[in-house]
Amino acid sequence: MAAGGFSKLPDGTVVVALNLPSPTAGPGSVRVLVHAGNRARALTRLRNLGLRAVYLRGNAAPPSPDEITAVLHHPDGLIWRTAPDSAALPGPSGPGDLVVELWHPIRALLGRPATPA
Repeated sequence: MAAGGFSKLPDGTVVVALNLPSPTAGPGSVRVLVHAGNRARALTRLRNLGLRAVYLRGNAAPPSPDEITAVLHHPDGLIWRTAPDSAALPGPSGPGDLVVELWHPIRALLGRPATPA
């Protein structure tokens, strides 16, 4: 079962965060953030993209304030990066300096080209 959680925003919408197995052949997992009207719609958005076995049970890993800000400022409202356990890599000045991966649009994960407007 994938870890995840949600945060309800003051305007009534929610941000859902899920740690899912990487859909690529590589090991590890990805952290996916979705902004939607409610939890069910957030999961439906992921299922419509082909991530069929996506469920949110509990609120064990809700999105952090930084994650909420990132997804609210993205035009699609759907972003991902490698999960925090594997995202923190040793930086250029040594193991104490950590480098965190930036957020990517979901089409970069699924390998789909951008659709023209």
